[in-house]
Amino acid sequence: MRPQTLQADINMNPVKVTEQDWTFIGAPTRQLTHCYHDYPARMIPQVAGKILDTFGREAKQLFDPYCGSGTSLVEGVIRGINVKGTDLNPLARLMAKAKTSINTIESVDKAIVDIDHFIRHGKAPVVDHIEGISRLHFWFKEAVVEKLSLLRTFIEKIEEEELRWFFQVAFSETVRESSNTRNEEFKLYRYEEERLEKFDPDVYGIMMAKLARNREGLKSFLSIVKNFNYKPVAHIYDFNTVHEVPADKVAPESIDIVVTSPPYGDSHTTVAYGQYSRLSAAWLGLPEAHKIDQKLMGSKKQKELPDLPSEELIEALGKIAETHYKRALEVGAFYTDLYASINNVAKLVRSGGHACYVVGNRKVKGVVLPTDIVVKNFFEQFDFIYVDTFHRGIPNKRMPSKNSPTNAPGTVDQTMTREYIVVMRKS
Repeated sequence: MRPQTLQADINMNPVKVTEQDWTFIGAPTRQLTHCYHDYPARMIPQVAGKILDTFGREAKQLFDPYCGSGTSLVEGVIRGINVKGTDLNPLARLMAKAKTSINTIESVDKAIVDIDHFIRHGKAPVVDHIEGISRLHFWFKEAVVEKLSLLRTFIEKIEEEELRWFFQVAFSETVRESSNTRNEEFKLYRYEEERLEKFDPDVYGIMMAKLARNREGLKSFLSIVKNFNYKPVAHIYDFNTVHEVPADKVAPESIDIVVTSPPYGDSHTTVAYGQYSRLSAAWLGLPEAHKIDQKLMGSKKQKELPDLPSEELIEALGKIAETHYKRALEVGAFYTDLYASINNVAKLVRSGGHACYVVGNRKVKGVVLPTDIVVKNFFEQFDFIYVDTFHRGIPNKRMPSKNSPTNAPGTVDQTMTREYIVVMRKS
């Protein structure tokens, strides 16, 4: 059995939405396992869900080449679709695995009782060094380190892998919220001394609250998937689509629909995923999370502007180069990698299948980069036909509505307030 409509079977969106409304003002974005963990620049589930309900009603295989914390994958699973995703960030992969795992409430409840008992009666050695965190007590108070050490000891003893993922994502958020960092931001900034003096996080309380919240999300998730005649399968990988897509993981022409939201630009000037993940990933022992930003699209320097198949992009790069050639090279490097990724992703989609990219048109040096048109142009190079571009306002952004692109006093400009859902179909 597969659900026929999102409204009837999931009831995720109580707000009445017209066919052309992609903004979803007031819609709940933290239901089901979407509640598990915050993550930078998340695609909201309603967008991924509407894409699937519009263009993927018959889909059996979904792929997300920049899956992040797994929003599109969860939306695929609750529609009975087998999903595959890849991401370079090991913390994001952990989230995606946990969100798409079909744990039982009984196993979760037993482990929650066990960790509560361990908190009250257990003992564990207090760590004095964590690989990936050079100054442990700069980022964490001594009492916090002691309590996190106890929690980590319990989690490491959980034998069942999927159950351990469930506890690890709750622990990850606990690490973030009990650290000395300004959690309202994605980059690593330590609280000022005055605030730190009063900062006394309830580490155990945070952890138990996360577990309780996530349990309810899992319960709702399971209430949907239990109705299927089969369990949708989720696979999360770590390969980089800029370089390759291993055929033994995702076969050519095997994908019915691609639903994804690639980075808006290089991580150096957009979202620093590595900084966001660093502390949690280090406590969890995830490999090289602190080096993620060096591996993402646009990280490789170029010596000349790229010659890519998009007149609008070439024009925009030329305008940036007139005032700041080095910055134009950095932007060009990002689009070079995006083109290489789309080339590899295009080979995976079957004839008649769709590629749906949610993108933003950022400004660099006052020049709007037409990423929606660029994605259209790139896919057209690989036998895809343009279907449509849907616009959505971004009602809740963790960024100011204006910024100072040149850092000159009094000089401000608008930041992104819209996203574009570009839909292509393979001929």
